[in-house]
Amino acid sequence: MQGGARRGGRSVAMGDASRQPEKKPHAVCIPYPAQGHVTPMMKLAKLLRFYGFRITFVNTHFNHKRLLRSGAVVPSEAADPGFRFESIPDGLPPSETDATQDVPSLCDSISKHVLPPFLDLLRRLNADGGDEPPVSCIVSDGAMSFTLDAARELRIPEVVFWTTSACGFMGYLHYQRLIDRGLTPLKHESDITNGFLDTPIDWVPGMKNMRLRDFPSFIRTTDRDDIMLNYANREAQRAAIATAVILNTFDKLEGPVLEAMAAILPQIYTVGPLSLLLQHHQIPDALVSLRSNLWKEESGCLEWLDGRAPGSVVYVNFGSVTVMSNEQLVEFAWGLADSEYEFLWVIRPDLVRGHAAVLPAEFVEKTRESGMLASWCPQEEVLGHAAVGGFLTHSGWNSTLESIVGGVPMLSWPFFAEQQTNCRYACTEWGNGMEIDNNVRREEVEGLIRELMGNGEKGSEMRRRAAGWKEEAERAAQPGGSSFLNLARLVDLLRSF
Repeated sequence: MQGGARRGGRSVAMGDASRQPEKKPHAVCIPYPAQGHVTPMMKLAKLLRFYGFRITFVNTHFNHKRLLRSGAVVPSEAADPGFRFESIPDGLPPSETDATQDVPSLCDSISKHVLPPFLDLLRRLNADGGDEPPVSCIVSDGAMSFTLDAARELRIPEVVFWTTSACGFMGYLHYQRLIDRGLTPLKHESDITNGFLDTPIDWVPGMKNMRLRDFPSFIRTTDRDDIMLNYANREAQRAAIATAVILNTFDKLEGPVLEAMAAILPQIYTVGPLSLLLQHHQIPDALVSLRSNLWKEESGCLEWLDGRAPGSVVYVNFGSVTVMSNEQLVEFAWGLADSEYEFLWVIRPDLVRGHAAVLPAEFVEKTRESGMLASWCPQEEVLGHAAVGGFLTHSGWNSTLESIVGGVPMLSWPFFAEQQTNCRYACTEWGNGMEIDNNVRREEVEGLIRELMGNGEKGSEMRRRAAGWKEEAERAAQPGGSSFLNLARLVDLLRSF
């Protein structure tokens, strides 16, 4: 977004990558170890590889095993010798479970234990010799700021990639001011329900119509020593140390926030939606075949959608981290059934808190013909399918962007982190979303689905806005668009190291 673009708009072929200096750049890409972070980092790494970078992609041991089990990546470098995988320990006890790790425990462990093994890995990469170029830059998840300490010690330039929305990241950047003003931690548990969270917050630059409840949810604690409140605050503040900040968004979508953010951070590169940028580059099959799903996908979802009428299906997926009670699951189920719309519902094995999801036998029988249940699916392809007319989502940023790219309006049930912020923006600024109350009830779910999918004024307006944002996203990512040019500028910066 900031600075002048230095590359003219055109389609790009892999052959461009051959016209590189002999000293090839080598980027170490390290995502925060959760699905919503691994996926966008993988997309960015593919684009950098396309532009001639040697890529070392660093997962935790736990997630690397999951990627192998799901078939997302191959254990060798046979597909593309220039794209290798490494892994480091996360400091938690070993586990073979295919489930999302406890986020506070993971953040706490990362803070205390991961820097030494990451330093050891960097030193080993630099000592390889032979044809292997030394590490020329680190591209780190913004929530892994220990990498900045490693970069400083080994004198390696680093850029950070915040995989959140710009508005969500801006919320984190203002955690310290919320603390200083006494707005968090909360004084009493009752502040969560007594209306205190509706306190207007009108002093954050570039953000309007905000309430305290619209900030990333880690402020909802009464403990000043809360792990997530302090972790998110510290990681956001440290972004200013990096050479640059990368965001998976586009200028038209979040312009006011990005303009305000430019005053408090180093260079910002808006390079989203990354999925569309990948489409506008002739990525070789060896890179296309690399996936990032920690669960095995069920491709039968797409075949099921092929038999449905355009715009007739509600797609339901609460992402990789959201958990709910079985009572909440049942309310969603009957709301879907009673709406009488067809649906495709992704129910992760670990979606229900503490035990397996149990759907009522009556629901299963009633929806046998109208619904499909899956444990995981290729979401981008699903949201791009003509049969999908609405998305019941947790408002994670990847899901929000994928919904925008697909031109699909959203019904949001935000769970945690900046999902609340994304939901607020979809409902009040972008006009392509509606929110379900946290205390979910089947009658509300039914009514909102009917409003979302029907031909009434609200549904029609949301579809119109969703279609408009789809066009804007495409403009940003196509040759000559803002995100396409910003990617070229980012590549120039990383090469200059």
